[in-house]
Parts: sequence; C-alpha cells; structure tokens
Amino acid sequence: MSKFSRFMKANKVVKKNEMYAATKSLCDENGEALKWEFKHITTKEDEKLRDECTTEVQVKGKPNLYRPRLNTGQYIKKMIAASVVMPDLLNAELQDSYGVKEPEDLLLAMVDDPGEYNDLAAFVQKFQGFNVSFEERVEEAKN
Repeated sequence: MSKFSRFMKANKVVKKNEMYAATKSLCDENGEALKWEFKHITTKEDEKLRDECTTEVQVKGKPNLYRPRLNTGQYIKKMIAASVVMPDLLNAELQDSYGVKEPEDLLLAMVDDPGEYNDLAAFVQKFQGFNVSFEERVEEAKN
C-alpha cells in the first residue's frame, strides 16, 4: 500500500449538486418558486473564468507598468452561469424566449430583481467554497 493511497482520486469526495430558488418570479402551478440546480465548478474552470474577466490596467504615473484588474461583477456573473445545471442557460429556445443569446444575459433576464440576484450571487459563492464574498474582500482590502 502506497503512503499516498489516501490521496488517490478514488478516495476523493464527490461534491453533490444543490437546489436553490433563484427568483420568486418563476413559479410552479402551486405558486412555489422554481428551484434551480447548481453544480460545483473546478479550480481549472474558475481560473479560466478569472482570466476572461481580468484586464491589464496601466499604473498611473508609471509608463509601461501594468497591473491586473478583475472585473468582479463580470466574474461573479460568469461563475453563476457556469454553475447552473437547470435551467439550461445554453438552451436556444429559452434564450429566444428572453431575446438574448448568451448564458450570462439569460441569467440576468431571468433573475432581474437586484436583491434576488445579490442573494443568488452570495449563495453561489458560498456553494463554490468562497466563505467571504468578493465584495467583502474588496472592502476589506480598501481599509
């Protein structure tokens, strides 16, 4: 038996999907908010999302010196969209019904209440393992 046997992939706990009512404006026949299904994303998928939402900005007064800037709103929106299993945000018929073509735009069209969207963002961040929201981290870094 290898001293690394406990670290083998076969011993890795599989993270289960979770259900969450993202908005009260989409209900079943009994008036109950529809539950959406969310999956965990991998660290590799998260890194790809971060890269897509990061730009290089020039440091003031320092020519040829740049620093990365993460567009946190865009990143959180992409993370939520990547986490959604059901409804299928890539479904053309669903996108057409809202007049959008991108999963992130469909997400914003379906959850169009800012308070509900904030709650959804907090749920997804916690579900993905972030115990403190990015907004809280930004505020903490400012102080």
